[in-house]
Amino acid sequence: MSVSKTPRKPVRERILDTACELFYREGIQNVGIDRIIAESGVAKMSLYNHFKSKDALIEAFLRQRDQQWRDWFVTRVEEHSADPKQRLLSLFDVLQEWFESPNFRGCAFINATVELANPHHPGCQAALDHQLAVYQYIFDLVKAEGLEPAEPVARQLLLLVQGAIVIAMMQDRPQAAAEAKSAATLLLNSDGS
Repeated sequence: MSVSKTPRKPVRERILDTACELFYREGIQNVGIDRIIAESGVAKMSLYNHFKSKDALIEAFLRQRDQQWRDWFVTRVEEHSADPKQRLLSLFDVLQEWFESPNFRGCAFINATVELANPHHPGCQAALDHQLAVYQYIFDLVKAEGLEPAEPVARQLLLLVQGAIVIAMMQDRPQAAAEAKSAATLLLNSDGS
């Protein structure tokens, strides 16, 4: 009887998956190219054939993380309710799920921005693009709820989201999501200004 082997992932995918796991878990500056090469099981030339530099790999990590995280986040929020106001509040319920996960280590984009420090680094642009996409999702929910003016309300909700993420990570306090939800409830029940 022959045993079928699971096909190996393509080289680029193995490199990126390894980098994603290590960069998020240990930090971008703490993980060198040699470690990524060793743990992904590829040759150095293979890595550089797919990513011209560590900076390019960092950007690819953040772009992939953005897509995966936002897909998960939006799906979970929309599973909570079809009502726009309830979706706005469920942003924080979903954050709490994330905060309570065993591998939570804060926001990869906030962490990367702090680690990279250079606002012109391609990873910083990827982090900014992520933040703008999250803001746009919140803004769209605010508009769907009919709250006007929508922009300041969406910006305030984004502040609550990002503040909850930072507090949850720095203080190991998943309940920061519930506290931010309480503030969001007050905001949504006021006139939004």
